[in-house]
Amino acid sequence: MDNTFWATVALFILIGVVIYYNVPAAITRAIDQRGNRIRAELDEARRLREEGQQLLADLQRKRKEAEKDAADIVAAARREADMLLEEAKRKTADYVTRRTALAEQKIAQAERDAVAEVKSTAVDIAVEAARKVLAGKVDSETGFQSSLQQVKANLN
Repeated sequence: MDNTFWATVALFILIGVVIYYNVPAAITRAIDQRGNRIRAELDEARRLREEGQQLLADLQRKRKEAEKDAADIVAAARREADMLLEEAKRKTADYVTRRTALAEQKIAQAERDAVAEVKSTAVDIAVEAARKVLAGKVDSETGFQSSLQQVKANLN
C-alpha cells in the first residue's frame, strides 16, 4: 500500500468527519452570524449617520435662529439708541430754551433794577437840589421838611 492509498483513505475519513460533525453548516452559521453582525453594524452606522445629519440640521436651524435673534437685538438696540439720541436732543433744546428764557428774565430784571436805581438816584439828586434851593429860601426847619416831603411825593 502506497502513500497515495493512505492519503486517499485519510481524505475520505476527513470528509466523513466533516460531514458527521456538520462542519459546513457550522461554517455557514459562522459566516451568516458574521454577516448579520456586519449588517447590524451597518444599520447602526446608517442610523447614527441619520441622527448626525438631523443634529446638524437642528444646529444649523438654531444657528440661523440665533443669527436672526442677534440681528433683531441689534436692530432694537439701534432703535433704542436713536430714540435716546432724539430724546437727548429734545431735552437739550428744552434746556437751552429754558436757560435762554431765564437769562432773558434776569436781563429784564436787571434792566428794571437799573431803571429803578437811576430813578432813585435821580430822585435823590432832585431832592438834594430841591433841598439846596429851598435851604436858601426857607429859614425854618419845618418848612424845609414839608417841602422835601412834597417833592418826594411828586417824584414818586
